[in-house]
Amino acid sequence: MSEEQKTSEPVATPAVAPTATPAARPPSTRPPSTSTRPPRTSSGRPPRTTDRGSSYDSRARRPLRWAVAHIKSTYNNTIVTVTDITGTETIARCSGGQMVKADRLESSPSAAMAIAKRIAEQIKERGISGLYIRVKAKGGHNGPKNTGPGAQAAIRALSRVGLRIGKIEDVTPEPHNGCRAKGGRRGRRV
Repeated sequence: MSEEQKTSEPVATPAVAPTATPAARPPSTRPPSTSTRPPRTSSGRPPRTTDRGSSYDSRARRPLRWAVAHIKSTYNNTIVTVTDITGTETIARCSGGQMVKADRLESSPSAAMAIAKRIAEQIKERGISGLYIRVKAKGGHNGPKNTGPGAQAAIRALSRVGLRIGKIEDVTPEPHNGCRAKGGRRGRRV
């Protein structure tokens, strides 16, 4: 190349509009997909289903049906009731008195674990694989605000049997300056 050609300005070529004909695109070399996987969204997650009370379990590739487990745990008993998402229909229920013979063992962690196993069997038959958990102590203006010994054991046993655990919330009733507490003006004298 001479010096003149290097310093000369390049000649502008007219822009050609791309054609939108199918022949302009190169043919795909990828074979058609034979996968049975469900379609994915742009974020890579599987799409959520729209019916109430179910979503999609990406681990097992099957729809995930949710229910609500209401666990009432006091120092005398542990009661577990499983309802649908709205709370109107009871699906399964069990208490410590059904699991043990002695009254003093109704609130024990071992009774709570047995309750959870029985509940899990009943709800798996109904096709439920996920639980939202609502834990309740006696509460109120005279009852203890903390749960009994069976609450945590029941939650752990429910998760160990293969159920997905969603939100866990405490729904212990809290008084808002309602009834007068027992004990009299000077409190409980010990």
